[in-house]
Amino acid sequence: MTLTAAPGTPAAPSRVGPASLRRRRALGLAACVVAVLLAVVASLAFGARVVGWSDVVAGVLHPDTSDIAQAAVQSRVPRTVLGLLVGAALGMGGAVLQGLTRNPLADPALLGISSGASLAVVLGIMLLGLSTLTQYVWFAFAGAGLASLLVYAIGSLGREGATPLKLALAGAATTAALGSGVSMVLLSRTDVLDTFRFWQVGSLGRASFTEIGQVLPFLVAGAALAVGCARGMDAIALGDDVAVGLGQRVGVVRAVGGGAAVLLCGTAVAAAGPIGFVGLVMPHLARTFTGPSHRWLLPCSAALGAALLLAADVVGRVVARPQELEVGIVTAVLGAPVFIAIIRRRKVSEL
Repeated sequence: MTLTAAPGTPAAPSRVGPASLRRRRALGLAACVVAVLLAVVASLAFGARVVGWSDVVAGVLHPDTSDIAQAAVQSRVPRTVLGLLVGAALGMGGAVLQGLTRNPLADPALLGISSGASLAVVLGIMLLGLSTLTQYVWFAFAGAGLASLLVYAIGSLGREGATPLKLALAGAATTAALGSGVSMVLLSRTDVLDTFRFWQVGSLGRASFTEIGQVLPFLVAGAALAVGCARGMDAIALGDDVAVGLGQRVGVVRAVGGGAAVLLCGTAVAAAGPIGFVGLVMPHLARTFTGPSHRWLLPCSAALGAALLLAADVVGRVVARPQELEVGIVTAVLGAPVFIAIIRRRKVSEL
């Protein structure tokens, strides 16, 4: 699906040659790497205490715990790693969802994945007293998977099947219903609200290498499944009939890709809470230089997602010093104008 072009301004065919496209992709990938490196350095250097470059290097390579600056850098390392992983998962998950549904507005929040994971976690906290990330992960997977199936089932009703528009409407309705369920639980149980409220707005402040080790296998599995579906999603972008004609098993690609999206987004939500706009905005930004090819789009979306989330986390630490603004709030503030700028600049976005 493509975004609706402005009336009377049909999309012009691309005149970019193969050599120019390869050069643009290579430059774009290099820019992504530079953005990630800058975000990592900023994440290690900025916080309640700003440290210098020499302390950043020493704090990472051979930290002296008696030095306050190096100890501060060392304490920021797990937070930075978790930010990279969660941002990459959300960026790649958003690209997978947009490719599978052929909907440029698809992201974990719109299709009910984040809301399903949130409701499952809050129910687990209320009914079973969940308190660890390992417990959150499984409930988040269950909630995200069930919400995805519900959205697809509702969107498949009728003769036309699961069209991009019907999936978007079904996702919006499901997200609203699940969000109401979360609010209902929290309003009736203040003890659950105290546990849930900081997780709900999205935060990297509780990161530790133990938690990272718990979520890493799921993220690696999700990324591997997504990359394995890249060629199939390229074919689906041409339409289901064309994809079948090219030898792709559309149902298998959608099932595996959907599983990848649930793994990536469910793990990200369990680790850092529901964080919006990363999965929606970053694939569009990456598509400006990768084109529609998912073999380039997936890694570039992941890199840009990681850079955005780390940058948002740094901004949250700096603007409210010595307190911190949760990263989920900052991504919403930064992501909305960026998305509007992309849409206004391009007008038409081909998936």
